Order: sequence, then structure tokens, then C-alpha cells
Amino acid sequence: MRDIGLVLEGGGMRGVYTAGILEYFMEQDVYFPYVVGVSAGACMAASYLSRQMGRNRTVNIDYVNHPNYLSLRNLVKNKQLFGMDFIFDEIPNKHVPYDYDSFYQSKEEFVVGTTDCETGEPLYFKKEDYGNNILKIIRASSSLPFVAPIIEFKGKKLLDGGITDPIPLVKAQKDGNQKNVVILTRNRGYLKKKSSMGWVVRRSFKEYPYLVKAMESRYQRYNETLAYIDREEQAGRIFVFSPSEPLEVGRVERNPVKLTNLYELGLKDARTQFDQFQKWLLS
Repeated sequence: MRDIGLVLEGGGMRGVYTAGILEYFMEQDVYFPYVVGVSAGACMAASYLSRQMGRNRTVNIDYVNHPNYLSLRNLVKNKQLFGMDFIFDEIPNKHVPYDYDSFYQSKEEFVVGTTDCETGEPLYFKKEDYGNNILKIIRASSSLPFVAPIIEFKGKKLLDGGITDPIPLVKAQKDGNQKNVVILTRNRGYLKKKSSMGWVVRRSFKEYPYLVKAMESRYQRYNETLAYIDREEQAGRIFVFSPSEPLEVGRVERNPVKLTNLYELGLKDARTQFDQFQKWLLS
């Protein structure tokens, strides 16, 4: 496959849907030459590109009730709802080892989207940019305001990539991909509403006025992106996977049964649409 990109939305624990689709792609030995993701999408892509089948399920479902993974205790003790050290250091280096060698030997380009706190603009990192710091840059991409600290990398202050480019399709197109596969973690027809917490954002991030502006306009950017996705799909330039059943999983879901069901829905949707997807590839 040449000039075909894979674009992955974030969405916290809803990302297990993406994990299910990527698991099916691995079963079918389908790999895209270019992958771009933000937040949970980037997390799921990492194990896909290291060819570690089953790893996303183990990390994101089997460990979800570990108190260091996701808990109010983390928030009170460390000001982090998700245990970022546990998820991005202890798990990949001790409990469920990440295959760094396979990832760095893979030929695919992997672009991770973040948000530059000082400019309020998206900032993307390719393999040549993050080098051996793949987990740190994914951590930056996954660092939600209020529940995770700002990550500093190469002189930049970074937060969650979904703030400024929640579904980085345009980035994939600008990087030369004529066709793109997009995996969404929301049901089709969803629209984001304006947050009522603007005053909290302004107070908490007053030293980053451009970040505040980006956070306050995030809902508009997200909805505009969805409208663009609809147009590109109708034009035949993209193929979209999205949950075919109503979502029961939220961003911070801890119920392993609900998470497993969503993961298996991803597997099912990929399997059901695979023939259609292959025809689109050849069209």
C-alpha cells in the first residue's frame, strides 16, 4: 500500500475500539506505510506497529482496575487521574514489555500529534523527531489538561494532541497520503458541545493564553473536522471505521466487561467491513 495513511482519534478508554480494529489488521497482516494518531489513538498504534498482538487488550483492559492505572487516589495523591508513570514506564518496561526493537525496525512512519501549550497549535513528531523517546512523546500526546501534568520535550511544553487536532486527517493528507483510513471512537452523528468550564480553563492556564483559546474553541474544531470527514468519505478519499453500536464506554471507563465488549466490537466491525475496505483500497 502506497500513499495510504491511517488516522487514529483519541478518546481515553474508548480507544479500546481502535485496539480491536488494529488487532484485526494485525491478524490480516495489514500495515499502513503512514500512521498518525493522538492520545489514545497513538497509544494503540504503538503496539500495532511493534506487531504485538493482544498487547493492547492486556494493557488497557486487564490492568484497568489496578489502582495505579486509573483511580481517584492517583488524582488526589499525584494530581493525575491516570497513573502516567505506571502506564508509560512501569507497564511497558516491566509488566507487559514493549518490543522497542520491532517498532524501530518497522518501515512505517509513525506521527504523534501533541499540543504546544505556548502557541496553542498542534505540534507533530515523526520518528526522526522523537528518536528513542517514543513513549515520552505518546505520553505527552495523552496528557489531558487537569488530570495530567504538562510534558516538556525539546524545549516545548506539551499536552494532549486531541485539544488542537482531534482527528489528524488533514495532517495525513498534507504529508502526501492520497487515501486515508480513519478510525473514530465516537458513533457517527455525534457532535461535541461547548464546555461550560471555560472559567476553570482560564483560571488554571492563565499563563498560556493561546492554549486557553484552543481549549475553548475545541468543540468547534472537532465538529468542523467531522464535517470534513463526511465530505472526504463521500468523495471516496477516505474509509471510516466507527462503532456500529451505541457507545457505553466513557473516557475514564473502568468496567472491564464494557471495555471488552467495545474491544470485541472493534474486531467485529473490522471483520464485517474488511471486504468493503479492500474494494475501496483497489478503487
